[in-house]
Amino acid sequence: MNQQSLVSLLLALAALQTCPVASLAVPRPPTLKSRSLLPPYSLPQDDLLDLTRAVDIGTKQAGYLYGPPVAGGPFFPTGALGLVRAAADQAEIQLDEAPILAAVAVDTTDSSVSAPQYNGLQTLDDYTLLYDGHWKATLPSGPVPGMLTNYTQDLLFSMERLSFSPYQVRRLNPASDTLQFSVDDATATNLTGMTLQQLFEDGRLFYADYRDQKDLTPTDRFSAACDAFFYIDQTSGDFLPLAIRTNVGSSLIYTPNDDPADWLLAKIMYNVNDFWFAQWNHLASTHEVVQITYLAAIRTLSDNHPVLALLNRIMYEVYAIQPLAETLLFLPGAAVDQVFAYTGTSAQDYTTNLYMNGGSGRFQANYFEADLQSRGLINSNFGPALKNFPFYEDASTIYNAIHAFMTSFVNSYYSKDSDVTADNEMQAWVKESQGPAEAIDFPSITTRSALIDALTHMAHLASTSHHTVNTNELLSASSTLPFHPPSLYQPPPSSKGFTNVVDFLPPLDKVESQFSVAAIFVRPFFVGTNRTLMHMFDDPATLSRMNSATQAAATTFFNSMQAFSGQVSSRTFDENGLSQGMPFVWQALDPNVAPFSITS
Repeated sequence: MNQQSLVSLLLALAALQTCPVASLAVPRPPTLKSRSLLPPYSLPQDDLLDLTRAVDIGTKQAGYLYGPPVAGGPFFPTGALGLVRAAADQAEIQLDEAPILAAVAVDTTDSSVSAPQYNGLQTLDDYTLLYDGHWKATLPSGPVPGMLTNYTQDLLFSMERLSFSPYQVRRLNPASDTLQFSVDDATATNLTGMTLQQLFEDGRLFYADYRDQKDLTPTDRFSAACDAFFYIDQTSGDFLPLAIRTNVGSSLIYTPNDDPADWLLAKIMYNVNDFWFAQWNHLASTHEVVQITYLAAIRTLSDNHPVLALLNRIMYEVYAIQPLAETLLFLPGAAVDQVFAYTGTSAQDYTTNLYMNGGSGRFQANYFEADLQSRGLINSNFGPALKNFPFYEDASTIYNAIHAFMTSFVNSYYSKDSDVTADNEMQAWVKESQGPAEAIDFPSITTRSALIDALTHMAHLASTSHHTVNTNELLSASSTLPFHPPSLYQPPPSSKGFTNVVDFLPPLDKVESQFSVAAIFVRPFFVGTNRTLMHMFDDPATLSRMNSATQAAATTFFNSMQAFSGQVSSRTFDENGLSQGMPFVWQALDPNVAPFSITS
């Protein structure tokens, strides 16, 4: 399938999927005008005379059933109401996709017509010409500043692990970990001033491991299965790469002491593995986690419950994504088969394994700070702290604002912890999640703080966690060329030397396929609208039935996010050519750019 046929497939599938959805004439949730006469949201213990709550829950339990997984992972909604809800979400996301697909068509046509300008993609610099006046409909602002000019810098490569791909790297603990490969003392000392063992014992050594990709079913393209060491430099304090091992063929070990072309190729091979992991891990750790816990909430919380009302807001379009992934990504001949090194079936299986067995599906263990602390990235009791951690810096600002909102919200409805345990619907949600829904590591919610943490995590997964690795970031940073191809077009070398890096990069038709696939998930048209993260809680239809404390908290959240957006949007390079300690400007979590919901 060539690039033009892939774009045609995307357009056709979008059109075909719309037909059955439209035929259902599915009503969307009522608007503010039709909801304004409804009673305020309330807890069941404060609504003892409302017999409709039990009827409401019984109806939903009969109509929302746990069906087989779609695109892998946990159960997916079925039953009369579940199918209607999934179809309605797909109808909504198709409205979001329509301008994107139109933009993709414009950009791919322009790219093909402009092919002579790219000089046949014979050099690395030729790949940067792909963005010179092109792909403006899907990527209006172009790649993030610095990405096309500084990609050969080791600091850019390593800091990508602490910004838009922060979910794999971990600090090695000398008390419990072992070194998975060696770097000779002379090389390590020349690069770092310390041996590998000294870095390890000093708590300065970090590790990332993609060896689980070695035995996946390949397409007609190629990949290594890298693992790598990073370290904190004892002089500069910078977080830098030390060594990359390919784990295929001759299992070469590359370091910055190698020829620049060899070392650049090693970093590109790592990025191929990192791109694969980041995208399927995000599907497992965000979409699939929230979809199953939300389904359990739908089945156990009355529509008059304030917690369900809040979840309805932040789970907007949540059941559109798995069908989209199944159709556009995983089917034989679809997007994954077209651009990645492994098949769509492998991608689905890899995602499911991450969710079920790889830790990505855990609820409590993946709480924002708990996850980062478990990997030694924050609050480590050994080794020096990271000098710069852009993901944590930005995400924590948003996370703390969400947590503050949830604190006001929960405390305004539950005056004490015993009110939480007295809420029979809340306790039913816990029992349902831990039982029939088979959600992994879902907490027992017996205190206000436990509920605050759980709801904050749901909102975090749907926003800051997701949009760090997907949505607009996908096209502007993590799939930019020449440094981030999703596959190699030659097998990894069996020896070092005489490396022409361009030989491993995609030809123009595959470039256009790669960009077209990434563009499906961007949302440039949301920027500055009420679909952005700063508007997460200020939905008039929902707030009109919330109490005054929640309404005030929503205003506070909006104001804080508006101020933070001003900070993020004004970022530029400092006198050292750095932004947040990186040679590129990262703005993926700008609250006036990133969506408020898990929309892609």
